Amino acid sequence: MVTDDDPCPALPSGSVVTIGAYDGVHRGHRAVISQVRSLAAAGERTSVVVTFDRHPASVVRPDAAPQLLTDLDQKLELLEGTGVDIVYVVRFTAERATEEAEAFVRRVLVDCLGARTVVVGDDFHFGAGRQGNVTMLAAVGPHLGFDVSPVRLVGPDGDVAPSGTPKVSSTAVRQALGEGNVDEASALLGRWHEVRGVVGHGDARARVLGFPTANVEVPDEVCLPADGIYAAWYVTTSGEVHPAAVSLGRRPTFYDDQPYSLLEAHLLDVGPDGIDLYGQVARVRFVERLRSEERFDSVDDLVAQMGRDCERAAATLGSRRVDGPEVS
Repeated sequence: MVTDDDPCPALPSGSVVTIGAYDGVHRGHRAVISQVRSLAAAGERTSVVVTFDRHPASVVRPDAAPQLLTDLDQKLELLEGTGVDIVYVVRFTAERATEEAEAFVRRVLVDCLGARTVVVGDDFHFGAGRQGNVTMLAAVGPHLGFDVSPVRLVGPDGDVAPSGTPKVSSTAVRQALGEGNVDEASALLGRWHEVRGVVGHGDARARVLGFPTANVEVPDEVCLPADGIYAAWYVTTSGEVHPAAVSLGRRPTFYDDQPYSLLEAHLLDVGPDGIDLYGQVARVRFVERLRSEERFDSVDDLVAQMGRDCERAAATLGSRRVDGPEVS
């Protein structure tokens, strides 16, 4: 990783560059990066992804900024996992938000990274007033020494999406998660949707009921699926993977007005005494929604349903990969 606080990398043969928020690093993003790597290899150049340390909308329009599909650490891990040579991170500030698109292109893509080809999705916009796009890049490129390679948007199958058909986008992933449709979200992402958070102390109610849970405190800016009960993979700080039944919601059987949703993960392969996970960073990968959140007439009814949920979660996860769904 290189940031714009660091010296510019030495790239004597120039680079093939793409730029974007890359929130989620979904299948569409990877199609663009694949093109970057292919063109870079053919021209013996360096492949570069330029991205931002926060979603630009969080600075430009904070009241309407989308929740994040990946925090910065996860995004960088996913980008570096694509095999790209350099991930260049721009510190996106209020000052950067006012920078004209052409000035950004000159400063970062040309003067710092020696861009010879710029690869972007055909719907991409950047710079003050979103004035930067494929047309603008194609107009200035010949004067600045690069050409432009637009990439058409892909569908959930990874192929170019015909006009009028669904296309992979971060917005589409968020919409699927908002509906609790983690199957669709994983198809768009090409992996399970993963959230991360520190395990904190709860009210120990689940332990009293016989189902001890890890209470994962996910940052507010991270996008969670709709409330409900899920089968999920739980990854510990040390990398141990556990099958889990996850409750995401406001516990209506016990509370009438809990103001926020809690993520509680019951590890299916751990005994009734549980294990000490407090203070650790957990990674929760949502695999399948089992049911919506419900209010039960009695605690006994709730406990019986929790047992059924755990059985179903175990059966579901028995046939699912840890690292993500099968994708073509």
